[in-house]
Amino acid sequence: MGDLDAVVHDATEVATATGDLQSDDPAAIVGDGAVAVVDGEVAAVGPTDEITREYPPENATHPVDATGRAVIPGYVDSHTHALFAGDRSDEFEAKLRGTTYGELLAEGGGIHRTVEATRAASDAELLGNLLGQLDVMAVHGTTTVEVKSGYGLDAETELRMLDVIDRADDRHPVDVVPTFMGAHAVPRDYDGSGDPADADDYVDRVVSEQLPAVEEQGVAEFCDVFCDEGAFTVEQSRRVLEAGRERGLTPKVHAEELAHRGGTKLAAEVDAASADHLLHATDEDVQSLLDADVTPVLLPGTAFGLGADYADGRAMVDAGAPVAVSTDFNPNCHSQSVGFASALACVEMGLTPAEALVAGTRNGARALDRDDRGAIREDAAGDLVVLDAPSHVHVPYSYGVNRVATVLKGGDLVVGPGSDEGLPTRDGGEPDA
Repeated sequence: MGDLDAVVHDATEVATATGDLQSDDPAAIVGDGAVAVVDGEVAAVGPTDEITREYPPENATHPVDATGRAVIPGYVDSHTHALFAGDRSDEFEAKLRGTTYGELLAEGGGIHRTVEATRAASDAELLGNLLGQLDVMAVHGTTTVEVKSGYGLDAETELRMLDVIDRADDRHPVDVVPTFMGAHAVPRDYDGSGDPADADDYVDRVVSEQLPAVEEQGVAEFCDVFCDEGAFTVEQSRRVLEAGRERGLTPKVHAEELAHRGGTKLAAEVDAASADHLLHATDEDVQSLLDADVTPVLLPGTAFGLGADYADGRAMVDAGAPVAVSTDFNPNCHSQSVGFASALACVEMGLTPAEALVAGTRNGARALDRDDRGAIREDAAGDLVVLDAPSHVHVPYSYGVNRVATVLKGGDLVVGPGSDEGLPTRDGGEPDA
């Protein structure tokens, strides 16, 4: 046997998240359970007396007594825009007074404001910002997160963003999955003239300038595009995604968030890893995702922040879809908590707590092509969260409250009593330039 990293024992329940959403027990709970992690991977999960007999807690680097508490997999947050500069809290306040997002855009706000701030920020500032966000995510139980570029909208800044994402992944215990999203919006100008950019011309630049540079850099794994009203058409989006695949990037699609424009079927046609948002998706759209084995990613925090109608998660689950739930953390949806997104998925989208757990863990991993995490089973990553509560149900039940007590990443204790204070911006260290 290799190094015994951790033994979490005497848990009221271990919610392994190994069941399908359509099963009677999606959470696949082990009562009075324990988990042993060896060399960073789950070696065994089962009743405490059986596990601790083979893996005595006193022999582990990190013995964790979970008496009265539940254990769940680390969250896999499969859709975020967590790297940015600037602050848009004043826009939140303006929207509450009735200002529309379109009006904010016309005044130079919204995404264009974030693009300007991100372009102006130094690499050190961007890295410090992202490490701080990852710290907050870790404290809320996230152990793997996807982070997109897309606040550069020019080759130089998009590459800088991807480089910072890569460096944050090296530095932080949370695993960071990089996505290129140069087709996030049409920039207000791209040649210094001050004239609005033409969408077709900008897509040409994404395909001919940005994507070759992204391929040469070798950081990004996915290519995402905002296929929606006021962003990119289906055909423009298809050009970007197909060009990205030729450069080795797996497609993802922002689809049907603001209006129904056909992005969901596009995701199915290009064999995307996921189609995300889906507020206006139809039953036919969902079936196309099922037929193509594309993961639907629900982002209830976005609807909450916009005051919009929610995607019909219940109908998607009932249709057999392996839905994921993610935060969509960004300057316009400012929540880093998958737990809060899970609560919204339950209350506003009709998922059960067990379904929301699987959606925020194993199916989040599915949306990132990561089948080695998101569930507590043998040979999976030893990414565990101990809740300050006796059941996984308390995560959505205690909405607005962080129920995470302890987080282990690959068997290493990164959050909780006795942790090594390894979170980069919480140990007094300064991010490298």
